[in-house]
Formats: sequence, C-alpha cells, structure tokens
Amino acid sequence: MTIVVLDGYPLNPGDNPWTPLEELGEVHVYDRSTPAEAHERVAKADIILTNKTPLSRDIIQNAQHLKFISVLATGYNIVDIDAAKQQGIVVSNVPDYGTNTVAQFVMGLLLELCHRIGDHSNAVHSGAWTTSKDWTFWNSPQVELYGKTMGIVGFGRIGRRVAALAECFGMRVIYNARTPRPDSLQQYRTLQQLFVESDVVSLHCALTPENIGIINCALLEKMKPSAFLINTARGALINESDLSAALNSGKIAGAALDVLSSEPPSNDNPLLAARNCIITPHMAWAALEARKRIMEATVHNVRSFLGGTPVNIVS
Repeated sequence: MTIVVLDGYPLNPGDNPWTPLEELGEVHVYDRSTPAEAHERVAKADIILTNKTPLSRDIIQNAQHLKFISVLATGYNIVDIDAAKQQGIVVSNVPDYGTNTVAQFVMGLLLELCHRIGDHSNAVHSGAWTTSKDWTFWNSPQVELYGKTMGIVGFGRIGRRVAALAECFGMRVIYNARTPRPDSLQQYRTLQQLFVESDVVSLHCALTPENIGIINCALLEKMKPSAFLINTARGALINESDLSAALNSGKIAGAALDVLSSEPPSNDNPLLAARNCIITPHMAWAALEARKRIMEATVHNVRSFLGGTPVNIVS
C-alpha cells in the first residue's frame, strides 16, 4: 500500500516522527508540493495525506490508484470532495485535535491587543525605560477585559472553549452560529447584533461558499470604535480591504489575525501595512501536543480505512 504525504513538514519538522504511519505501508513523505509536483506524486498513490496542498479535480483524476485521502487538519476545503466522490475515494479529516491550543492562542492574541506586551518589551530593550522620566510608561491604551462582551462567531468545540476562557476573565459571552444551541448558557445573537454589542469578536466558523468575505464594511461599521476583531478560523471569511480601511480609519481599535485569504500573503496584502493589526503565520494549531494528536488521529484514520471501517468521513 503506497502512502504519499504531500506536505509533511508542518506536521513533522523533526519532532513528530512518521514511524506509526510507516507500519501501515510504503510511505513517501514530501515536505511540500507545488500543484505540478502534487499532480505527479499522486499518480501511483493508494492513500494521500495532505494538509494545505490542494487536491483539485484534475489532480484527483490523475490518481488512478487512489482509494483514500486523509486531511491532516479539520478543514477539508482544499479537497474537491465532489471529484473524490465520483471516483469512489473516501475522504477523512481530523475533527478534534487543537481545541485547547487554538483557544489558548486566541486568548494570547487578545491579551496582546489589550496590552501590546511585545511592543513594550521591545521598547524597554531599546532603552525607553532607562531614559524615562517616570517609573512607568505605556505606549498604547491598556484594556481590562473584565465586564466586557466577547462575541463568538461559530460555536463548535473551539468557539465553546474560547467562551469558557473568556468567562474566566469575567467577560460576558454571546455567540452566533448557523443553529442556536438550546443547551448553551450563552446567549445567541444574529450576526449583525453580535457585531453591535461585542467589545471583542472572535471568528470560529467553517469557511463555506456562502460566507466568503462575510466580514465586510457593512459589519465592521457596526462595531464599537474600541472593539477588537480576532480570526483564527479561515482568512477568506474577511474582506481584507474592508478590514484594512476600518483599521486605518479608526472605525475599530485593532485586529489580530492568524489566517489570511492567501497564505503566505503577497507583499501587497493591505493588512500588512494596516494600523493596529497583529498578524501571525497560521500557527495557532502548531503546539507539539496538538500535532501529536493529528499524527495519532491520522494513523487511526488510515488503519481504520485499511481495516474496512473508515472513520471521520467527510466525503
């Protein structure tokens, strides 16, 4: 059984061995693959593992031996599911590996927006405290979270974990989801009302054809001028030109983004030069503990498929 990993480096840059997978077949691991390389590398594969390397209809149709695709992540929009179905290919994902690590990262981004800790540390190391006339200084407004409202868009595992952490800070939590949760202690809001009420909006919804660019000027204009926007979900949820304009005009106070519409971003992405915009390189998922869970779940996916009882099916 030939198993091809198209972009293995992010999952295992050297600290998360492929050994358990190698027990299941002949494994070929590529650190990364361009579309042309992917087209060639899938040709003789029985099983493909991919994280962010797209599997288009053309690539899937070129994989004449392909029987199973396991996505090394929760989101699977990089796979042409219809094309896979038409060829009888089973597609699985890893539904739950990073709930705690991503939620922790969200709070880290939020605290950075509130306190600009990194900027102040850099200022001190550059001599600003040594030359200060006072025993203290701060170069940005310092924001207390207690009593403020966190609005969460998408109330799955990660969204609910962020809600719990926000409540530990004394925040009031409201949420928006495709379907209100009758078991939730938090209050449901329409998307528009959530943007009106929230001091912090954190995005945790899946990307669909219907919500591409849904965070646009119409919604951003509803936010408080003191509000923050956080995105650790999918970059394409946000109209980046509209967000850049809102930040530069002071319509909102700041944004912290771990995802962008194109990754890596092009030099002309307007958010790279936007005011009060923290951008991290899609790393919220990357704690070793979370990556080990991906490896374990992926091996389970492959083993289950080979045993005739596939799990975590999304196709």
